[in-house]
Amino acid sequence: MVASNGFEGEGRQTRLLLALIFAYAVTIAYCDLLTRGPSGMATLWPCNGLLAGGLVLLTPRRSLILLVVTTICHVLLDRLGGTAPAMTALFTVLDTIEAALIAVVLRRAFGGPPRMKNLAQALRVVGLALPITAVLAVIGAFASAPMLNVSLPVLIKNWMFVNALGMTAGLPIALILFDRGIQRGFERPVWEKIACYVMVAVAALIAFGRPGHALPFLVFPAGVLVAFRLGPKGAAWTTVIVAAIAAPLSVLGIVAEAATRAQASERMHALQFLVSALLFTCLAAALALANQQRLKQLLVRRQALARKAQARAQAASQAKTEFLATMSHEIRTPLNSVLGFTRLLADRDDLAPEARRHVGLIDGAGGALLTLVNDVLDFSRVEAGRVELQVGAARAEAVLRDAVAIVAQDARAKGLALEVEATGETGRDHGLDADRLRQVLLNLLNNAVKFTPAGRVTARLAVTPGEDADHLRIEIVDTGIGVPPQLRDRLFQRFSQGDSSVTRAFGGAGLGLAISKALVELMGGRIGMNANPDQGSTFWIELAAQPCEAAPPVAVAAGGRIAAARILLVDDHPMNREIGGAFLALAGCEVVTAENGQEAVDMARGGGFDIVLMDIHMPGMDGLTATRAIRALPGPVSAVPIIAMSADALPQQIAQCREAGMVDHVAKPIQKDLLYATVETWLAEPAAA
Repeated sequence: MVASNGFEGEGRQTRLLLALIFAYAVTIAYCDLLTRGPSGMATLWPCNGLLAGGLVLLTPRRSLILLVVTTICHVLLDRLGGTAPAMTALFTVLDTIEAALIAVVLRRAFGGPPRMKNLAQALRVVGLALPITAVLAVIGAFASAPMLNVSLPVLIKNWMFVNALGMTAGLPIALILFDRGIQRGFERPVWEKIACYVMVAVAALIAFGRPGHALPFLVFPAGVLVAFRLGPKGAAWTTVIVAAIAAPLSVLGIVAEAATRAQASERMHALQFLVSALLFTCLAAALALANQQRLKQLLVRRQALARKAQARAQAASQAKTEFLATMSHEIRTPLNSVLGFTRLLADRDDLAPEARRHVGLIDGAGGALLTLVNDVLDFSRVEAGRVELQVGAARAEAVLRDAVAIVAQDARAKGLALEVEATGETGRDHGLDADRLRQVLLNLLNNAVKFTPAGRVTARLAVTPGEDADHLRIEIVDTGIGVPPQLRDRLFQRFSQGDSSVTRAFGGAGLGLAISKALVELMGGRIGMNANPDQGSTFWIELAAQPCEAAPPVAVAAGGRIAAARILLVDDHPMNREIGGAFLALAGCEVVTAENGQEAVDMARGGGFDIVLMDIHMPGMDGLTATRAIRALPGPVSAVPIIAMSADALPQQIAQCREAGMVDHVAKPIQKDLLYATVETWLAEPAAA
């Protein structure tokens, strides 16, 4: 298996091989020549752990090279240390087999070189290695007993302690020291590293350098401090330094009094336990801190990614808003001419019946396109959370009958019966957003009329009084084509219709029900659909509404005030000026036109206008700048009501108009009745004041 997890690369693998060969040669020379106890066995034997770690980290070809070189080193140094040929052969074969088996087990268990990311990982590595070490230690004890003339139990004990504790320390140290990635977060200056390791060496000399007064506990504070500063590699090097100093001092008998009080083998075991305990104590502290550092870095990276994602989302949202604004403006501008001139034609008395029918078809198609544009904008508002309810006193039955009256003409054109049924306390006023409720009802009623080829559409209202709020249930029942069961779950999803054939046959973008659902839920209600037992569907709305008193009627001037109005119409497009002027002239207004903002400011300075209808996008001075300029004029001319009449219909665009000083907004395509109502409202304001 090719080395992975940060150990790949030909150059890296070659350097790692050379480092392992050097480390193994130094370690086996040190252990074989300087730490042999009275039994002839080394006090510490981390060589097998070092070799196993190297075999795990290297590629198969380099692992084979490492095995050959280490075998030669083992044989040469054993012979140099005076080990008999038979014992040299036994030690070399068993140590090589042990390291190779452990490497195979670790690679299979971890799928590659294990990483010492936490203490549990380190303990798992050691746990997988120790059974192999124990088995080979027993085999070695049985094989060497005849040659060493030592009792088998003692020999098994010594082999077990030397090999097992050597593996416990050597294998994790090798995996840590040769892993470059494990030091992330613990980068320190060279002088600090040297100071830390010198401190550990001094502590080890003090702890083990005084005959008869061994103080091994002194190395633990120094080791933990180094582990906190230098991380897992600091813990590994601390263990290496302490073992390198303590082992020869103990074996050479500098702590002489301790040697007289304890057997040499027991002193060896105590030292082995000390080294292992020191390693895992320091390693636990270092790995805990490393894990904390890793989590902190992960948090920082995720925060950076979250900021980037937020920036991308904001940029995407801004791009979508700009796209919608541009497309809305570009579609509404020509649509204003199409619908405006169509409705002017429809109001003529001299049209032939066939021509009037053609005009009606054009008006219907233009109205469908306008509905589509409005649906997209409404959905954009709902999705962005920019829809705010305007709750006021309203009578649910009146809102329902108003919506039914709007679709009545379409129903009659198809020969459908359109009925309203109201039960319960329907005479009460409730706290409702009448406009949004009407929008939802119109959507449901239009769908019912659209998808009902014959029969009837019934709108039902039931008002049930409650303790805190009344319960309103509105049902739109039709005898139409219905909705197949497999498609009902998709009805209230955006851009969803029954299937493609529905779109081809009836048109629409599939946004209406999604918008309705969002609006009803914003009002705190529910919306749904049930299939009728015989034919058709029932769409229903349930709302909880507080009963309230109706607002007292406001006295306004009698109708016809608009007929005496003098209005300044500002638009750079000749057709828009012609359509707007024609609509206003039909109501009896005196209309003066301007082609840009500067011309409008100059005309407004002279006064005499009751209303200014202002386009937004114009060459030279735009509508917003012109509005600010008019508001800055001296005298009463600055207070003239300025109404935006623009294809900019997004909420933020309307808000910009109001911020500039405009009092209202009429969206293009211009709807004649809405234009009249808006102008009438602001003509009445001075009279009310």
